[in-house]
Amino acid sequence: MSRYMGNFARPENAIKRAEELINVGQKQAALLSLHEIVTSRRNRQWTKVLEEVMFKYVELCVELKKGRLCKDGLMQYRNTCLLVNVQSLEEVVKRFLKLSTERAETAQAEFGATLDADVDLEAEFTPESLLAKAYRLDHENEATEKETVTPWFKFLWETYRNLLDILRNNNKLEGLYAMVVKDVFKFCLKHKRTTEFRRACDLMRTHLNNMVKYKDMRDRPDLSLPETQNLYMEVRFEQLKAATTLEMWQEAFRSIEDIHGLMLLLRRSPKPQMMALYFAKLTEIFWIGKNYLHAAYAWMKLYSVSKTYNRSLTPEDERALASGVVLATMCITPYTEKSVFGDMDSDHQFDRDSRMASLLGYHIDRSRSISDVLSRELLAAEIKRSGLLAKVDDDVKRLYALMEQSFSPLDLCKKADVLFNVLQGTTIEVSEASPVSSFDFNSFLPRLRSLGIIRMVHQQSKVFETMKIDSLKSSVPFMPYHEVERILVQAIRSDYISVRIDHETGSMNFVGDRLETGFVKTHLSRAARLLQEGMSKLAPKTPADVGARVLGAELRAAIEAEHKRALARKVVIERRKEEAERAAAEQEKEEEAKRVAAQRKHEENEAKRLEQEARAREEKRIRAEMEEKEKQEALELLAEQAKRAGKKAPIVLEEGVVLDKRAIMQDAIQEQIKARQEQERKLNSLAKRMDHVERAKREESISLIEKAYKERSVDDEKYHAEQQVAMAAKHRAKWEAESAEKQRLMRMEGPRAEFARGVMIRRAEQFAAQEEERARKLEQMKKHKEAERLLQAKKDYIKRLQDIEAAVKHEKREKDRIAQAERRRQQEEEEAARRQREQPPARGGDDRWGAPRVRPAPIARVANISWKTIPH
Repeated sequence: MSRYMGNFARPENAIKRAEELINVGQKQAALLSLHEIVTSRRNRQWTKVLEEVMFKYVELCVELKKGRLCKDGLMQYRNTCLLVNVQSLEEVVKRFLKLSTERAETAQAEFGATLDADVDLEAEFTPESLLAKAYRLDHENEATEKETVTPWFKFLWETYRNLLDILRNNNKLEGLYAMVVKDVFKFCLKHKRTTEFRRACDLMRTHLNNMVKYKDMRDRPDLSLPETQNLYMEVRFEQLKAATTLEMWQEAFRSIEDIHGLMLLLRRSPKPQMMALYFAKLTEIFWIGKNYLHAAYAWMKLYSVSKTYNRSLTPEDERALASGVVLATMCITPYTEKSVFGDMDSDHQFDRDSRMASLLGYHIDRSRSISDVLSRELLAAEIKRSGLLAKVDDDVKRLYALMEQSFSPLDLCKKADVLFNVLQGTTIEVSEASPVSSFDFNSFLPRLRSLGIIRMVHQQSKVFETMKIDSLKSSVPFMPYHEVERILVQAIRSDYISVRIDHETGSMNFVGDRLETGFVKTHLSRAARLLQEGMSKLAPKTPADVGARVLGAELRAAIEAEHKRALARKVVIERRKEEAERAAAEQEKEEEAKRVAAQRKHEENEAKRLEQEARAREEKRIRAEMEEKEKQEALELLAEQAKRAGKKAPIVLEEGVVLDKRAIMQDAIQEQIKARQEQERKLNSLAKRMDHVERAKREESISLIEKAYKERSVDDEKYHAEQQVAMAAKHRAKWEAESAEKQRLMRMEGPRAEFARGVMIRRAEQFAAQEEERARKLEQMKKHKEAERLLQAKKDYIKRLQDIEAAVKHEKREKDRIAQAERRRQQEEEEAARRQREQPPARGGDDRWGAPRVRPAPIARVANISWKTIPH
């Protein structure tokens, strides 16, 4: 009878009927009866009774876990309430969510366990559950935790999915949609559901993309309204918070891109509080992704937004944000890191850089590189220009001065380690107005330690050519050497420092092209100055020389001052000429800009006038077409009514008569309703008549069915006995045949065993012969190898003796050659002295003692001394 219940039941009686079915244990029938009431075409108008029906309907759907039936009912109820009472739909949805959540939490509380993170809430069955259910014994039918808790959470997740699908992209349901989305995020955060959170985010992106793509959608939300924009922004920021709380950094980055795309779509920025949260989350995401350059710029943006718009910012909050900017800037790698997998494609690199920069509010085109817009040098210059160092923590200021402004190639890491230890135990207490919940220096310290090592080795490469590895180990107290070497290898791969580490000698050789550094540009001048100072100490100048030197210095100073005055006068003249030319160019440019602006304004006014005229003509044409279409549709409706009434004469309108399409349609609808009601009455009477006929047929056929059943039972027993006798005879004949076959084959058992034994004996003899041959060959091979080894040892010994003898002979020849050269030099000196004694003294070229004047050696030869050997 429940199949025909929907044809005559009323909403007023539906709840009472459902209660009666529930009391007799037929909850499924009660749900179906309510489903027919909810989805019936009669109940298209909202009433308070229909709302009570929906409350009972969702209760039964939750109790029986019928998510699809509940979705059908809610979609029908949404269409009913959309134009009349949206508040009623909101109450039903809240009731549905509350019941589903309570049942899931109650089931979880019964077992006192958390939901398994590996369970997929969208999978209906898993292989493990099917196997466990198939092999369970009868005494193991008690409900387990997974069979009780997991289905309720699956139903709760299905509830969220169905509600998001029902409430999507409707301007009257925006607030309700946002409420359900926030509940989904709370569910994922409470139960650590990362997979479901990712699916919910993808579903929201799909809804937004469809809304933007299909602009002719009915009841589409108006994104130009401030309320709608704020609602969408708020939901996306809740999504960003949940993603960072769950530590789903990839999804958090996609949420950041969603917010940025929404800002571009809406053409407006969120509130300053939201923008502060936006940049605060960007700092975390870029830091986790080891994108330190963009993380530092995100810190700078966060500081600027908070300083400008947050009036509740305390001095401690400002100090924490400023310290974050400086520390993040110090953490930027001073060189471009190269990947071990090779360089990235230029187009792909440009797309990646422009994508990251756009998230921070910067624009990069192909006419300039990323370093022209975002770089470590530009950020450091901005920090210096804005006076940010005066607002940071004192320890951070000292660390910045040490690592960025000082030159300490030997003890930079030791000095920095003292500050690292101080910062490691220091925290800055921030207030609730701060965009960051807490500020801790510990997150920056590992990166600063690595960069401190790189900076110290880079400074050492400017001073030393070689240094011991032990010296490097002793100068880095906060990190083991294998980590230090890994950091240096990355810097060497990126061409920031050029050093070769030799573990055999325990040294480090700085082998780069030193002329590329600015330190070597002043190498010769510094060497000459040091040599001059050394010579002045060895041979001081006389007073006359000092006076001449002072006079020369005064003359040079006067000449230099006059030269500077001439250059300054020339610069002033050039500057005045440039200013005159610039003023003329600016005046000409202003006149040209005014002319172009006037012409553009005239063209815009003309274009607006033409556009307005075209729009007016188009509106007039469309209005005429709509009136003509309305008239034709009205005539068609009148013709259809006349045809239904049986009139065949054509419809002729009097002149001046205006047809009302709505009135004609209303009349047609009333006629259709009357015809449908008449048809339903006939169907109801036919159904009752068929019901009585069918009941009479079944009452008459009961006796015939019982008689046929008894006759069929007798025939079945007889057939069963005959089949049993036949099967026994067949089984006996088969057993006798197989026994005879076995006796026939047993006669060959003895010859078979004898043949097998002979085969095994022959194979054993063959195996023994092969083993003996293998042992003999192995012994011969050993003897041959031993003889070769002895012969090679003898050859090596003879070769070493020959090398020693050759070395002794070579050393003897060298000694003889050196002795001969020494004797020859002495003979030449004696011969030169003898010739000098015999030669008469020359006039004018010698002094009064007759000895030749010896000229001093040129300084150029002294300058060939390596500057590395000169003490600084």
